[in-house]
Amino acid sequence: MTQKSQLDKTDRALLKALSVNARASGSQLAADLGIAESTVSLRLKRLQRSGDITGYYADIDLSVLGAPIQAVIAIQLTQHDRSDIEAFRREVTTWPGVLSLFHLGGRDDYLLHVAARSTTELRDFVVKYVTGHAVVAHSETNIVFEHVKGTGWQELLG
Repeated sequence: MTQKSQLDKTDRALLKALSVNARASGSQLAADLGIAESTVSLRLKRLQRSGDITGYYADIDLSVLGAPIQAVIAIQLTQHDRSDIEAFRREVTTWPGVLSLFHLGGRDDYLLHVAARSTTELRDFVVKYVTGHAVVAHSETNIVFEHVKGTGWQELLG
């Protein structure tokens, strides 16, 4: 396991700039932050190596891929044996249309974020994969009408 680094003011500014535009070039980041491009390069490598930067992603409109329906499915398990939980977690992420899986503390054990081509496909997914799974005791499917990303994380960067 990698050790997380202590972020200084420059690291935080670099992360904030990347969160706005992850495709920014090293020279653009250097110009925006008023530091040398070599400093940007070294810091990015360090932040990646330490696991502080976990990846770079394109935010794709799923409807252009033919999957305009999204849902969040709350799942309660029948048992909480560690091996069952780990097996469930590994398996779920391979199911078709799964975008994210959140392991929770509280009434529900998991929230599963999925995309589907239609409500019929969503229903079939729930029946085949979720309610048909041996360790699922209960599930509740909620259709997502709109997903709006928050900016609350920005205050954490200072």
